[in-house]
Amino acid sequence: MTGSGKDSLFGRIALIGAGLIGSSLARAVRRDGLAQHIAVTARTQATLDKVVELDLADSVGFDPAAAAKDADLVVLCTPLGAYGAIAEAIAPALKPGAIVSDVGSCKQVMFDDVQPHLPDGVHMVPGHPVAGTEHSGPESGFAELFEGRWCILTPGPEADAGAVERMTELWRRAGMTVEIMDAGHHDQVLALTSHLPHLIAYTIVGTAIDLEDELKKEVIRYSASGFRDFTRIAASDPVMWRDVFLKNRDAVLDALGRFTEDLTALQRAIRRGETKTLEDHFTRTRDIRRGIIDAKQD
Repeated sequence: MTGSGKDSLFGRIALIGAGLIGSSLARAVRRDGLAQHIAVTARTQATLDKVVELDLADSVGFDPAAAAKDADLVVLCTPLGAYGAIAEAIAPALKPGAIVSDVGSCKQVMFDDVQPHLPDGVHMVPGHPVAGTEHSGPESGFAELFEGRWCILTPGPEADAGAVERMTELWRRAGMTVEIMDAGHHDQVLALTSHLPHLIAYTIVGTAIDLEDELKKEVIRYSASGFRDFTRIAASDPVMWRDVFLKNRDAVLDALGRFTEDLTALQRAIRRGETKTLEDHFTRTRDIRRGIIDAKQD
């Protein structure tokens, strides 16, 4: 059993998916005894075997509905594109008063793909722990992943206050600072802070891949820190990011349009040798970096 019950927030937690975030959450729950039972599901036997080997769960299986049965909390930790099918599968098994949440990078998808399937008496509190690395799989997780980071919850206007407070406390105990935000606003913010940078990274690394062989070898051999950072971001889970761009299509396209306009302006400034324009732009953007460091998000 995971916890004695004394400090537990939940009796049974079901984690649907055991990637970086899911396995890290399992470790944090284990560490602090936040649940009396952790049930984990995954799509492959190899992943379940790894979960058992790492002692991340009290029970494992392929069936999300079986894991969700009698669960006080069900957390979707899969790519966004799987949400609808999972919600449909677990709906009959959910008990009254259960909370359904997630860890995805887009939040409107919970209202579009999950909420319509949930029975009355089940509380939905979408969540996004803003933390991660480029690695995936249960072996990549660690309990400290969440410490000092933000978790954004996006409950709807009719959300149960008690359920929101329990989810807030879960992420606080995992080490996060919790912010409540409208789902649509969240998706606009993350389109700029996360989704667009990943799209740019994938594009830049893709450009290098398309170079002729000899030049590509030299790009890899002499990679400076900038290109190295892009390759780290572009090494992230391709299925997860495919779904992010499709599920947050409108906000991503808006951010991409703004970026394209700014990039065109910089291109013109370089072509015309506009020294002051370039220096002013780089000075303003440097201030953003200082702000991130001051906010301890470096």
